[in-house]
Amino acid sequence: MAQISDMTLDEQVGQRLIVGFDGTDLTDDLKYLIDTLKVGGVILFSPNIDSPAQVADLCHAMQAYAAHCGLPPLFISVDQEGGQVARMKEPLTLFPEGAPALGTPEAARHFGRTTGKELFEVGYNMDMAPVLDVQPEGFSGIMAKRVFPGSPQEVGALGVEVMEALETEGVLAVVKHFPGIGRTTLDSHLTLPLLDTPLEVLSRTDLVPFEIAFAAGASAVMLSHIKYTDIDDQWPASLSPEVVKGVLRGRMGFNGVTMTDDLDMKAVTCDMETAARQIFTADVDIALICHRSDRYETLAKTFKTMATRFPGAHALAVGRILALKEIMTRKAPN
Repeated sequence: MAQISDMTLDEQVGQRLIVGFDGTDLTDDLKYLIDTLKVGGVILFSPNIDSPAQVADLCHAMQAYAAHCGLPPLFISVDQEGGQVARMKEPLTLFPEGAPALGTPEAARHFGRTTGKELFEVGYNMDMAPVLDVQPEGFSGIMAKRVFPGSPQEVGALGVEVMEALETEGVLAVVKHFPGIGRTTLDSHLTLPLLDTPLEVLSRTDLVPFEIAFAAGASAVMLSHIKYTDIDDQWPASLSPEVVKGVLRGRMGFNGVTMTDDLDMKAVTCDMETAARQIFTADVDIALICHRSDRYETLAKTFKTMATRFPGAHALAVGRILALKEIMTRKAPN
């Protein structure tokens, strides 16, 4: 695995981007994202997927090209939660009812082992799952069909079963959406939801599954695009120093990799230069941006400027990313 001291600044900055792309094979633009922007990872969506064989060829080609360019292995990620969020379809095993039907440790473990094995076989090494959001009893929000059943403690326990099972099969788990979006009724793909629940209430409920996952060794967490006004009335969690530095890293002691949710969502109302600066300020490691545009170049350019101004914070972020890639390589089944 590359060491940060052996990498150029462009290579370091690229590690902080996970991006989407167009096409189903190694196109010239995808090569550009790897060899010029030097992205650290990619995410596949339904338009990138024709069949398991095609995905396997694509993943192999991307990893081979990254190696040819002298870069660390790519994170190759997908949203495969089961239920309504499952990018890979048959002949992979489908879990049509998703997390709400995974109400026992055995069911959660079976989902994680099956999904991890099948994703790894076609070349993925990261799943944007499990969802650790908690839906309050008697409440039906935007996440109703995507959350595990039960109390915060039960959600955490079931999430850990999925997380550990995925990683046993060589696929890194990314727990989400910190600090919890189970209480929201608006969709951050379309607007910026506001949540005024006090932090002390969140600490007894929404944060509990994340505490359980962190204690079990969770290595990566995705931040939500929800504005938690009791914590930070200016920025959504994904761009908030109070949420990330104050709660996630400070209060909860998480020292793993942090990433935004998709920066293309309508909940992100600022421009990409501002978003990039906030990512640095908030101590977020990876920007996730899922739809090809010139925003990729804006993020990379602004990250490079910020890395020059704040080299220590940048080095810590890249170090966490490279350490996670080392874990990814070490956990891969033989």
